[in-house]
Amino acid sequence: MAELIADGIKSAERNEIKVLNVKDVDLNEEQTYDLVVIGSPNHVGSHIKSIKKFINNLPSANLKFDSFAVFDTYMGNDFEKVVKKMERQLDEKIPNSTKTFPGLSIKVGGMKGPIVEEDLVKCKEYGTKLAKKE
Repeated sequence: MAELIADGIKSAERNEIKVLNVKDVDLNEEQTYDLVVIGSPNHVGSHIKSIKKFINNLPSANLKFDSFAVFDTYMGNDFEKVVKKMERQLDEKIPNSTKTFPGLSIKVGGMKGPIVEEDLVKCKEYGTKLAKKE
């Protein structure tokens, strides 16, 4: 999903993209971005522990960004549940950043996926919209 969103963002030639697992991000290393996009699966109605921890550590990190966007995956009736929680947490932890675009919530067919076929195209479209906002 992150790769598909990145493909959409790449549609604007001026954009340089990095797709990383939060566990691979060194928050002590000085980094500056125009946009940070964070995603998480829905795990019992919330984002996973590593994403919560990553967001909680952002205020003291050397990772700086002007704006953010989020995405999640869901099953059943949990549409946008995790997206809204991540947006609230980011608004609280990084009050000077701006939500670039409302979060993307993508339906999956089961606990381990896959993404529901009709939602695949939404990922790249979301990235394209993010690129146009920048």
